[in-house]
Amino acid sequence: MTDNGTLEELAKRHLVMNFTPAGKYREDELPIYVRGEHCSVFDEHGKRYFDGLAGLFCVQLGYTHGAEVGDAVREQLADLPFQTTWSVAHPPAAKLAAKIAELAPGDLNRVFFASGGGESNEAAIKLARQYHQTRGDHARRKFIARRVAYHGTSFGAMSLNGMTGVRAMFEPLMSGVRHTHNTKRYRRPEAETEEQFTAFLLGELESLIVQEGADTVAAIIMEPMQNAGGSLTPPKGYFAGVREICDKYGILLIADEVITGYGRLGAWFGSEFYGFQPDMLVFAKGIASAYMPLGGVVASDHVIDTVLDGPVGMFNHALTYGGHPAACAAALKNLEIMEREGVVQNVAELSPYLAEKLGEIRDNFAFVGDLRGEGFHRSFELVTNRESKRWDSERVSADDFVGEHLNPALGEVGLLARVAIDAEGNPLVQFSPPLVMTRDDIDELADLIDRAFSAAATSAGI
Repeated sequence: MTDNGTLEELAKRHLVMNFTPAGKYREDELPIYVRGEHCSVFDEHGKRYFDGLAGLFCVQLGYTHGAEVGDAVREQLADLPFQTTWSVAHPPAAKLAAKIAELAPGDLNRVFFASGGGESNEAAIKLARQYHQTRGDHARRKFIARRVAYHGTSFGAMSLNGMTGVRAMFEPLMSGVRHTHNTKRYRRPEAETEEQFTAFLLGELESLIVQEGADTVAAIIMEPMQNAGGSLTPPKGYFAGVREICDKYGILLIADEVITGYGRLGAWFGSEFYGFQPDMLVFAKGIASAYMPLGGVVASDHVIDTVLDGPVGMFNHALTYGGHPAACAAALKNLEIMEREGVVQNVAELSPYLAEKLGEIRDNFAFVGDLRGEGFHRSFELVTNRESKRWDSERVSADDFVGEHLNPALGEVGLLARVAIDAEGNPLVQFSPPLVMTRDDIDELADLIDRAFSAAATSAGI
């Protein structure tokens, strides 16, 4: 209680929340989380929830290391609470940039800091355009992204999104963005081989480039594993082919690693995991385990020096809070703890066990049509007809199953997940837990999913 009401009342009255339906401001219960520990959070009533989403694909260390990271932040605030990186530098930003250069794949070693993923993708858009403008390729203003992909909510980042429902009410957005097929394999022709699927995807991508005019395309932006659409992994040879196409036509390849970066797939970066070299890599979320807001872009000497040697003489972009000293201090301590605790190795070692346990759930429930993903990022696609691979029940719609049965069941057992209806009308259930999850935690997660799925199926009568 506060002098002005309960925390729930205050939030409903005054707090405008991210992507939150009207019911949460009115009749629905609004959860208030007050404490975290390891892979769990606790609400104001003391109920424990297993955080199967790591906050929002970002709390790599779980909730146990806040005090240690907080000490690093406190010390930095005592020494230098703020300084920009506008023609000056400070120790945390310089040290963190060097550490990111050490971890980043290949020749990526020049870091521009932002405050989050959307800002970082905005920076990548500007850097790509300025790079081509400096080289005299003034027609290269277009970007190619993938269908259903999510890259943020700011103007440029939203323009890259392949999610029409998120874009529609704000259009027209940035011009010159085109979308190609994503790598979703579910519902592709049964007889199609992986190689044939790769050939189809690359053929469509190259055809789009030729149609648009190769000399008008600035960059292709892709997540190594696409989050939106449900843990969409690339088929064999896909990214090698994308890299070859980019080289053929002089197009920059941007890896959006806001989610796949910093250990999520069992390697420091998803591009490393899938074995391809981007020209730029966008990061956020896991860089500081979301204990502090931070993001950025890491590029090669070639990209940055081209811009610095151009007529403007600088990267023509800036953010007041980019490279904030406290955020950089948090990130440095986060990476130190991740290395000390072997967090990335933990994901690589336990990923097969997580896949095994989730595979048992897929096999036990007739309404689970597909299980996909890598590392600690997995998704179920739910169907009522495994042959058509569709949710076409006359008993309960997909929306009603999610809203009236599955979400309440997850809340009852105490499990946080991301549940949504995908672009094709099927329910998706995503799990992306903290990277410190143990074998015992995986057992608990699987048990909670099993209980929630059982309760939802019984309640819905399917």
